[in-house]
Amino acid sequence: MRSRYIVTLILVASIVFSCKNEPRQTIKTEETKSVMKKKEVVYQVFTRLFGNTNTNNKPWGTLEENGVGKFNDFTDKALAEIKDLGVTHIWYTGVPHHDVITDYTEFGISNDDPDIVKGRAGSPYAVKDYYNVNPDLAENVENRLQEFEALIERSHNAGLKVLIDIVPNHVARNYQSLTNPEGTTDFGVEDDKTVTYAVNNNFYYNPGESFNVPNWKNGYQPLGGENHLKVDGKFEEIPAKWTGNGSRASQPDMNDWYETVKVNYGINPEGQKDFDELPEGFDNEDYKAHYNFWKDKTVPSSWIKFKDIALYWTAKGVDGFRFDMAEMVPVEFWSYMNSHIKMKNPNAFLLAEVYQPHLYRDYIKKGKMDYLYDKVQLYDTLKHVMQGHGSTYNIPPIQEDLKDIEHHMLHFLENHDEQRIASSDFAGNAEKGKPAMVVSATISTSPTMIYFGQEFGEKAEEDLGFGDPTRTSIFDYGSVPSVVRWVNNKQFDGGQSTEDEKALRDFYKRLLNFTISSDALMGDYQDLQHYNQQHTEWYNDKVLSFARWSEDEKLIVISNFNTENTYGFELQLPEDLVSKLDLKDGDYQVEDQLYKAYTSTLKVEKGKAQVRIDIKPLESFILKINE
Repeated sequence: MRSRYIVTLILVASIVFSCKNEPRQTIKTEETKSVMKKKEVVYQVFTRLFGNTNTNNKPWGTLEENGVGKFNDFTDKALAEIKDLGVTHIWYTGVPHHDVITDYTEFGISNDDPDIVKGRAGSPYAVKDYYNVNPDLAENVENRLQEFEALIERSHNAGLKVLIDIVPNHVARNYQSLTNPEGTTDFGVEDDKTVTYAVNNNFYYNPGESFNVPNWKNGYQPLGGENHLKVDGKFEEIPAKWTGNGSRASQPDMNDWYETVKVNYGINPEGQKDFDELPEGFDNEDYKAHYNFWKDKTVPSSWIKFKDIALYWTAKGVDGFRFDMAEMVPVEFWSYMNSHIKMKNPNAFLLAEVYQPHLYRDYIKKGKMDYLYDKVQLYDTLKHVMQGHGSTYNIPPIQEDLKDIEHHMLHFLENHDEQRIASSDFAGNAEKGKPAMVVSATISTSPTMIYFGQEFGEKAEEDLGFGDPTRTSIFDYGSVPSVVRWVNNKQFDGGQSTEDEKALRDFYKRLLNFTISSDALMGDYQDLQHYNQQHTEWYNDKVLSFARWSEDEKLIVISNFNTENTYGFELQLPEDLVSKLDLKDGDYQVEDQLYKAYTSTLKVEKGKAQVRIDIKPLESFILKINE
């Protein structure tokens, strides 16, 4: 959700378990290998921004002033273009109905209070109704669910798998579902509010205390200070609930996730668990064994509610989920939840936000997650290199550390929480993202994710209200300039894109399509960095190189992160790699697979190999060894 707030995880210290010193075991079972055929690419798109061509972008602007994108903007043409970019999965961000400051009372939807809503369009991570979708996204609000179902069908017809968010750690303070399926009830409806905690309460309470809106600081005012009927510094909540990030105060700080309330998973305020734990060694069991383990167990009410939500959307054709702040929820719940999902759809794509590396293996093995963000290791390291003050020598140790789970660590350079590469506070130039993108997309078997607008070099310079420029706003109505140019009045053809934007998108298209077709990228990996540092006359820490190979394809990947220097050198391949690649003495042509414009000769003699490399600033080669 908001990685910069990780330090505020108050309750999580007692919720997640400490990682045991277990020997690392490879996750690549024969069953896993059988489905690891090609790389996967996720295209994250902020749904309400994608098709909006209104360029007003007024700070705190209303829907009428700044416009909003719709489900129907994802036409067959738009989806075909996204697919052709080299995408296998599309993550529609902001789909579940969350708080918005737009009046939909004529459709039976209650108005939301700006005192507990961030921005005017609202945070997609303050979900108000899990059984329906954001009314902003519909042409006909009454048929909003049907419009999303039609989008699922169009996406599938385009060859794309569909992902949406589920946010199990917290819900909006004013959660109220209008379309609960028969037999389900809202969060908190059956809670005993006279106690702080009960195992089947959905929330934690401060009995006898009322919720108070935060004291605003640094000149902040809801809706930018607009005179609004509901902006009165009050929101009725008796008794006060604990806040989403774990704050127990009846008046949270404005930097807390005050718009949300924390969900109780059966962990008391002292951190004790009121549910069964997985048996020793159960982390190596498959999802079917996990499902059977929970079949005869009594689990807390919140577990059942979120399981029902996930299965509701699975039944509608959603192919997977991105789970917000998964590490703030006990891993046993994920065993329960994910095994139920997999029983309905064994191929479901389950992606989680986890930022503590010592928890990775628990959430993959015990929690049955398919993928976790590789944020604090690979992303952060690449960011430093792109900014000019990091070393590529720090990258191979990350791959070594994660080698037993490398397939499960999703790679990205942008998402809705992070700064845009081209923004002034990140790299300031989208070209600096190109070598990092090649490394991110080719260094492991894991999926790759890009964020809409990344392929155009979006700078995110607009100040739309809540939140800061450099990140595309997720809280307010507006549009994304580079995307507007590509959308080109709903032609989705780049008709207004600049030449630089077209060239950058062409680079992404070439790279991503290569990754999803390559056998070698689902095969083996060997670092060339350390060997060349020792054996090559010239080699510095602004260049990164490694080998990837399978039985049918052999690749050498080289990226130059330097913005000014062209480098020429003889890249050395160690003898053990030459043996693994089964290269006999002789000359082999190598050809770049991105632009097909660079070739060189790999010379093998007496078990040793070298290839001449001449690489320009910010250039990358994916060299295929032709035999």
